[in-house]
Amino acid sequence: MKRFHVHTHVEDLTASIAFYSKLFAAEPTRVETDYAKWMLDDPRINFAISTRGSKPGIDHMGIQTDTEEELSEMKARAEAADMTLLDAGETTCCYARSDKYWLTDPQGLAWEQFRSLNDIPVFSEQSPAKPEATACCAPTAPRGKAVGIPVKSSSSCC
Repeated sequence: MKRFHVHTHVEDLTASIAFYSKLFAAEPTRVETDYAKWMLDDPRINFAISTRGSKPGIDHMGIQTDTEEELSEMKARAEAADMTLLDAGETTCCYARSDKYWLTDPQGLAWEQFRSLNDIPVFSEQSPAKPEATACCAPTAPRGKAVGIPVKSSSSCC
């Protein structure tokens, strides 16, 4: 089964955790010094917040799948619709190891399609060969570029 995903940047993590915990009537399933996540079943959503963005607001949205087959099906559908996608493959971000790819809607909003493989103890792991790479969240690209190139003005990771 798929789960809707929204990642929002916040300025005050503590105040935001308090607000969303009341809104959802649930405590976060994961809290770190810069990040919190709720895995809700009603509504079925993976809602994450972090202080890693350049400004408050929605960073990206997405669909999280439970199985490799669901992710493959969504990827095939995007390719059949001639959507350009950026395949990140297996990567780490948001305290998790995931298999993912990115799309961008016509307004420049990044969409992440992913399957979480397991939790990790750090926000992301950087490759020694590419320490500047941030393959985990919406890669940077200037606004106005072709649909399918995720657009983010910050170099932060999800």
